Amino acid sequence: MNSTILPAREAVVLFGHGARDPEWAGPMQRVRERMLADAPGLAVELAFLEFMSPTLEQAVDTLVGQGATRIGVVPVFLAQGGHLKRDVPVLLEAARQRHPACQISLVLAAGEAPGVVAAIADYARSAVPSAA
Repeated sequence: MNSTILPAREAVVLFGHGARDPEWAGPMQRVRERMLADAPGLAVELAFLEFMSPTLEQAVDTLVGQGATRIGVVPVFLAQGGHLKRDVPVLLEAARQRHPACQISLVLAAGEAPGVVAAIADYARSAVPSAA
């Protein structure tokens, strides 16, 4: 019998805090659209901690239901604050328990990634034309 090992189906969850104003999610939606355009085979979902949906639980369940076997959760936060240190690990552990065949990992908060820090610094310099 010939068995074939299927490649991992990779996915990303862009995870944000959430807000009562639905326009708050606009930048995250644009990041998702850019990712989908740049990597059409990659599944990308948004998720929110509070006030908005889907939740992290719902986004992970959706991706696993679509066949994801490896999910990277990207906190679209400026820093590793209390939510990322306390709340998110609990949510991720629950997701791992529900989907033991799926590898679910949490990466550094976007605002702490060196490339993002450099981009913010470049943008901030543009506020003073002589510094740019």
